[in-house]
Parts: sequence; structure tokens; C-alpha cells
Amino acid sequence: MPYLAFLLLAAPLLSAVLVWFGRARPRVRVAQLSVAFASLTWALALAAFLHGSAPPVVVAGGVMLQLDPLARLMALTVASISLVVHVYSVRYMAEEPGYARFFALLDLMTAVILLMVLAQDLITLLIAWQLVGVVLYFLLAQDLTRPAAGRYALWSFLTYRLGDVPLVLAAVLLYQAHGTVSLPEIFQRMAAAPHAHQVAGVSLSVVTGLLVVLSAFARSAQVPLHTWLPYTMEGPTPVSALMHAGIVNAGGFLLNRFAPVFVHAGAVLHVVFAVGLITAVLGSVLMLMQNDVKKALGYSTMGQMGFMFVECGVGAFSLAIYHLIAHGLFKGTLFLGAGSIIGNARRHDGVPPDTLYTFVVERRPEALRLPWLLAAGITLVVPFTLLIASHWLVDGKLVRQQGALILLFFGWVTGAQLLFATYRLRADNPWRLMGMIILSLVIVVAGYTVIGHGFDLFLYPNRAMAEALFAAASIPVGTFEALVAVLTLAVVLGWLFTYHAAASDRPRGKEASRLRLAFYSLLSRELYVPDLYAWLARAILAGSRRLNLWWRWG
Repeated sequence: MPYLAFLLLAAPLLSAVLVWFGRARPRVRVAQLSVAFASLTWALALAAFLHGSAPPVVVAGGVMLQLDPLARLMALTVASISLVVHVYSVRYMAEEPGYARFFALLDLMTAVILLMVLAQDLITLLIAWQLVGVVLYFLLAQDLTRPAAGRYALWSFLTYRLGDVPLVLAAVLLYQAHGTVSLPEIFQRMAAAPHAHQVAGVSLSVVTGLLVVLSAFARSAQVPLHTWLPYTMEGPTPVSALMHAGIVNAGGFLLNRFAPVFVHAGAVLHVVFAVGLITAVLGSVLMLMQNDVKKALGYSTMGQMGFMFVECGVGAFSLAIYHLIAHGLFKGTLFLGAGSIIGNARRHDGVPPDTLYTFVVERRPEALRLPWLLAAGITLVVPFTLLIASHWLVDGKLVRQQGALILLFFGWVTGAQLLFATYRLRADNPWRLMGMIILSLVIVVAGYTVIGHGFDLFLYPNRAMAEALFAAASIPVGTFEALVAVLTLAVVLGWLFTYHAAASDRPRGKEASRLRLAFYSLLSRELYVPDLYAWLARAILAGSRRLNLWWRWG
């Protein structure tokens, strides 16, 4: 089926046209038409995924579409999330103005994202990359009666346009150097002579990789281009779900599409790792400080995008796609269920349980904990053993890669955090609780490892490519071993101190220290990055007013 890619793209486009020209029909009919075409799009994406790779197909004017493993997987993900959002929006948007306009834009956004993931040449990719930001602006500003929605939609639009410039420059440089816009041909020529072309004395591979990364940073809300993401909650909830489940993840897709470039640009991967790590930590911390559930989800997305870039930065490109899809499905579900969570919170009194009340009135015995030293030993040994064993059984070579070891370190810290949270819960039978948590951890780690390895084999069946990406992201062995030793010692001592402090139940002071208050103030103002942008905006406006006056008087 060589034209399956064309049909996959044509279905949502035709739906957008029919919905727009049929907007005078009853709302129910409009929604049914849009959902029907979304279902057809999903069926076509599933057929493309199961059918296998197909040769590129020329649509019109030299536009090339492809169904390689990455395109097939991403198309199925996009179509699945789009179908869920379509069905959810039928009732959610029923009382909103511009009902037909919303579904037409939703269909158009689905088509544009599919065009982006199916693009086989630079021109098509650039057009789709630009159109995503344009259509997103109109979706975020769907409610014309809310000035805040339009303001933050414009904020997102400007950030996207700023991030689009590096990708345009990268496309121009690649075309000038190789004389073609076909991505597979460009990658083949770069592999044959990776350092044949230079820009200002720097290899074209490094320059192109850096430009692609900068564009991905803006699209996926990496520091310092992250402020637009948490403030887009003024838009409709279905748009937030689609954006956080699919559109923000485009940075991870872009890095994977240009993965052959990064084989020869290892230094750029180190930048990706550093920025992703800072974004992950900052987004996770800011998420914990929000009192608005949708804004907390926004910062959560920012943190997860940071982790996705960390995975790319260590060479685990296929794992980033797995993370992208898993995050998209879960975050879309969370956004679509945000209204129910708010309703449940309003019905709950919010009073935490009291230990004395539980013992005297409900006659329950006081919950117990494991000995702190034993719990600390379980926390440090069990996740590490599970991660090493699962990766060794799946692929023995994997644990010898630096990037894989870094990811194992993050997995170790995450598993330890889960066991520590279990220790703090207290229970009538702490042994049974800890055993159930360890069993669930075994299932999660085994499933994550097996599925992640499956993604790696599916997306990069050429194992030389996957190993080359890990090698490009590596650092000198001596430096790496020293960092591993220092970080391991810090983690072990930190968990021992944490468990000892939790077991002793040290009373906290009545007044917070000045350092804690200053740190809280810094985080509550989001490190003053939004304030800096607001100051820059006022300065630009003031300068433009002065220029207008000067030109008028001149």
C-alpha cells in the first residue's frame, strides 16, 4: 500500500474542511462527523503500523512522505491521542462558543502533526513544524472572551517562532552542503564524509546538531525557554491534553529524526544532557509548589520533557521515544481527568487523619515501621539489583554502555524514593507492605526494560547506529568512573542520613530558617525568569515608543 501515508494525511484534512463548511449544521452532527474521521485516521494509522515500512511516496510538488519505523509509531500515537481528545470534547465543549471551529482546528492540528512525523524531506518538515505553532495558537485562543487565553497563546506563538529559526538555518546549511532536501540522502552523505563540510571552522554535523537541539529546546519547554508552557492553562482542557500529550513531545521526535547527525556531534549531546537535567529538576520542584492542578501538570510536563532530553543526551534515543509515548498517554489522561479531581477535592474536608483519634475512636493500633537500618539496606540494594539483573538478562552488552549506566543510576534513585515513601507510610504489617511494593517494582522494572529494549530494536534495527549514539554521548572512562564513585557514595550516605532522621522523628523548629524562606521565595517566583521576560518586554515596548517619537519628530 504505497499511498497509505497519503490517505493517513488526507483523512483529518478532509474532516477539517467538511466540519468547517458544515458548521451551520447541528452541533451533534458536526461532532459525529469529526469523531468518525478521527476513528478513520486511527484505523489507517494502525494499518500503517502493522503493514510495515513502505517506500516514500510523492504527494504533490515534490513533497515526500515516508512510513519508516519512527513515522509509523508516532503516527499511531498521534492518531490514538487525537481520537481520545475528539471523543472527550464532544460533551466538554458543548456549551462553548465556536464549537465547529474547535473541531475543525482539532482535525487540522492532527493533520499537521501527522505531516510532521511523516515528512521525508526538509521542506515538508519545516512547513509542518511551523504550522503546528500556528494552529496551536488558534486552539489556545479558542475562547475569544478571555483576554488571558489570547495573551498566553501569543506568548507560546512567539516562543515557537523563536525556536523555529535555528531549524530553518539548519535546513539551509544542509541543503547548501549536500544539494538535496531528502533526509535519508543527507544522512547517507554525512555518514560517508561526516567532516567534509565546515561552518566557520566547525564541522557541519556539530553546527547542524546544535541548531536542531535549540529548536527542540523551544518546542519542548527546556530551560530557559520553558515559561510559556505552565501558563497555557487558560485554553480548553482538551487542548491542554493534546498539547501536553503530543505537541510538546515534538522535541524528542525531532532529535530522533536527526539521530544520524548526532553520531558525529557528541559534544552537542553533552549540552542536551546538561540542559535536560536542569529542566527535569526545576520542573519537578516547581510542580510540587503549585496549588493549581493544571499548572502543576504543566510543570510536571516540563520535568518529564527534561528527563526525555536526558535520555537523548546519554544516547538512548529509542528510550526517549518510549518515554514520549508513555508520558503522552498518562499526561493526556491526567488532563482529561483534572475536572473530576477538582470536584472530588471540593467534596473532601481536607483534614488529615490524627493518630490519637484513630487509636481512641476507631480503635486501631498504631502503625509500625521496619527498623530504619534494615529499610535503608533494602532501599539501596533491591532497586539496584533489579535494574542490573533485568538489563543484563535483556542485553548483556547494555550495562557496559555509559549512557545505560547513567539511566540505571536514575532508575536506582527513583526506586529508592519509592521504597522510602513506603517506609514513611507505616502499616499494621510493614513486611507485607514492603513485599508488595517490591513485587510491583519488579513488575514495573521488568516491563520497562523489556518494552524499552523492544522499542530500541524496532526503531534502530541497525545495532551499529544505536551503539554509535551511545559512543557519541560517552565521556573519558576515567572521568566517568570517578563521577560514578562520587555520586554512588553521596547517594548511599544521603539515604542513610535520611532514614536515620525519619526514624528518630526529629521535631522541626517552629520557625523556618532564613535560608529556607529565601529558597522558597526564589522557587515561588520561578527563579524570577518570568519577571526577567516581563522586564524585557517592557523595555522593548518603551524602546519602540521612543523610536516612534524620534522618527515622527525627525
